[in-house]
Parts: sequence; C-alpha cells; structure tokens
Amino acid sequence: MSKFGFYAKIAVLVPVTAVGIPLQWLLLRLNAPGRRIVPMLYHRIVCSVLGIRRIVHGAPPRGKAALILSNHVSWLDICVLSALMPLSFIAKAEVGTWPVVSLLARLQRTVFIDRTRRTDTARTNGAVAERLQAGDAIVLFAEGTTGDGTRVLPFRSALVGAAREALTSESPSDVVLQPLAITYVRRDGLPVMRGDIPDIAWHGDMELAPHLKGVLSGGGIDVQITWGDPIPFDATTDRKAVSRLAEEQVRTHVREALAWGRKI
Repeated sequence: MSKFGFYAKIAVLVPVTAVGIPLQWLLLRLNAPGRRIVPMLYHRIVCSVLGIRRIVHGAPPRGKAALILSNHVSWLDICVLSALMPLSFIAKAEVGTWPVVSLLARLQRTVFIDRTRRTDTARTNGAVAERLQAGDAIVLFAEGTTGDGTRVLPFRSALVGAAREALTSESPSDVVLQPLAITYVRRDGLPVMRGDIPDIAWHGDMELAPHLKGVLSGGGIDVQITWGDPIPFDATTDRKAVSRLAEEQVRTHVREALAWGRKI
C-alpha cells in the first residue's frame, strides 16, 4: 500500500477517535443507553477503514446475559468482536496501564482482573456479577494470552471460575456460556500462511506501535467468526468441564476456518 493509503486511514481514524472518546465518556457519566452502542459503531468504522471483512457463522447470544469464551490472536480481536454487537471484555490488569489502550478499554466498560492478587478476586467477581445481572454479554479470552492464530492454547478454567463464582442466587438464571472462534483466514484475498502470522497476530514480546503501523499499511483482512453451541452456565457449573467443552469447540472451528481460508 502507498503512503497515501496509510495516511488516508490515519486521517479518518484520528478524528473519529477524537469525537468518540468524549461522546462515550459523557454517555457513561449519564448512564445512557447509548453507552453500549457507541463502541460498536466506532469499531465498525475502524474495521471498515482497515479493510477488515467479517464472515460470521452461527448465532450469537440474544436476549440473555452471556459469558463468551474466545481464543485470542491480536488486538484486532477487540475491533472485530466489538463491531458485531454491544460487548464488554474481561482483561488482565496490565492492559489498564497501557497508554491510549487503557482509556479505550475503560470506555468500553472493561473489567480488569489481576491474576497475581487473590485479594482482587472479590472486586472482579462483583463487577462481573453486576454486568451479568444487567444482561450484558462479556468476552473472556480464555487462553489468558494471545496465540499465533493457527492453534488454540489450553483454556484457563480459573478465569471461568472467577465468573462462575460471581453468580449468586440473585444473578440471572438464564446466563449462558458461549464459545467463540476467531480465525484470520485471508489477507489481500490470499490465504494467511505461517509467514503472514506476524502481520496479523500480536503475541509474545511484539511491540504495539510497529504492529499497528503494519496493519495500517497492509491490505484487507478476512476474519471468520464462528459462534459455538451455547453451554448452560450457573453457580453450580463445573468450571473445568465447561472450559474443556468450549476449548474443544473453538479448536474445531479454528481448524475448519483455516482449511476453508486456504481454498481459492
């Protein structure tokens, strides 16, 4: 892509972000219904500017509180998923210290969890319970980190347990746990191969700024989003069992999506 294309994207994203931040801040302060809608609209614009095409299979949770268990490939996942429907996220505490990213995360009502401090569990559980009681859909990247997009890391049941323990007798009875697979299948119309992984996946010790520049400079991306079968979920649920079920579904869907993406 030419430098003109790179700066053209910047020219759109900067003002949209500059308008979106104070607007969302105000909506949160007023507790207005639009606080759920603005992040979705914002990320739809971001996906459009970046040339991200979303290919959706399966049905998302509708009309009920949901804990969504997803694999995690890149910071792009936030944009891709947020563009689908009103969502919040559960993120590790260190995300709340990152410049700019932490602001955007807080504006999307992200729940931060500090896995190194047991004393933080009660606060996290309370925040998750409040969201579920309000009927929100919350995304938990159950691997606990980002992967390379070609394989799914083991799901961490402890993170699922933190949400399960938040469910009390006062919590909604129709909470569901829904697996979700994210697979980046094509770039510039060509299948994503192993050599393309660093251009999309953001994992390990990769720095954010160079990776962001690479995404802005590159061509369009096709991402397949596959909703798995919902799993009943309440305070008595075996966290290890449901984590395994969700992990198996996500792994299968990622494998199938990669195979599809390589067919031209």
